[in-house]
Amino acid sequence: MSYDPRKAAQTIAFFAMKEGGAINVLKVIKLVYLADRESLRLRGHPIQDEGRVSMPHGPVNSLTLDYLNGFYRDDGGWSQFLRDRANNDVGLASQEVTPDSLDELSKREIGILENVWAEFGHMDRFDLADWTHDNIAEWEDPNGSSRRIPLDRMMAAVGLDKPIERARELESLNQATSFLASL
Repeated sequence: MSYDPRKAAQTIAFFAMKEGGAINVLKVIKLVYLADRESLRLRGHPIQDEGRVSMPHGPVNSLTLDYLNGFYRDDGGWSQFLRDRANNDVGLASQEVTPDSLDELSKREIGILENVWAEFGHMDRFDLADWTHDNIAEWEDPNGSSRRIPLDRMMAAVGLDKPIERARELESLNQATSFLASL
């Protein structure tokens, strides 16, 4: 596996649909992180295959945030689901984006997103950022910058046994899958 911008866009589109068609960027990047964290706890691997960092407003998925900020010219399918960021919101690309069009997400992943929304969807962006500061053990205050969150630290924080070994296994599997996909 490698980072899949189409899958990340579908994850954000899911939350945008729940929010009524558009969602605040700070809020959605927290929800994406929390969904990955919950997937890690339940299945041993996150939904998105990417690095994560501690930032002043809490933990974030690095590449997904870069896509939200428009840093990539080749969007890998992102624009099929999401329109460009307007101010602090990102919205659905069109009314044709429906739950049925989220084909990169498994039923289990959709279930995880549903649970994350049920628990956190009612919170505004600042309450959610504050919540992550107080409740996400792997987040460290980066003092105005950013600080990498190693996968093994996330695994330990959600209670997985042998987090260093598991993180190495997952990273090795992801590298092998990426290599085979490139053949």
